[in-house]
Amino acid sequence: MYDHILVPYDGSDEARKGAEHGIELAAALDSTVHALYVIDLPGTPRALALRDDEEEMREEYRNYGEEVLASLGTVAEEHGVDYETHFKTGAPSEEIVEFAEDEGMDAIVLGSAFRGKLGNLLGGTTDKVVRTSSVPVISQRMSVNDI
Repeated sequence: MYDHILVPYDGSDEARKGAEHGIELAAALDSTVHALYVIDLPGTPRALALRDDEEEMREEYRNYGEEVLASLGTVAEEHGVDYETHFKTGAPSEEIVEFAEDEGMDAIVLGSAFRGKLGNLLGGTTDKVVRTSSVPVISQRMSVNDI
């Protein structure tokens, strides 16, 4: 049913909560976890100084992504889960949905931050993924106790 589970991961607390749930689900279903780190560079138009350093920024983001995905890979290994890493560049919600659809993922599992009552009106990456994905989405919400 869920042979390939996409776990978007940026190293944040809420992403970790979702990733752990995704890994546990994959372990229970004997699925492969596809961890995705999205490099989210500042939007357009960029300041001239940022454009000049874009390649350096991209390298720093990539290095950070490799570090956090490696640490998550250790968790997957501890659970006996097959684990693959992937990188995309762009708007996180759009890249997550596009990757899931293009690569034939069976489900997306991600964390959702506790933002209080007013924060829910604004929406975040998880909310955008839920609203736009044709692939089933499982979100693991952080509670006030998780903060």
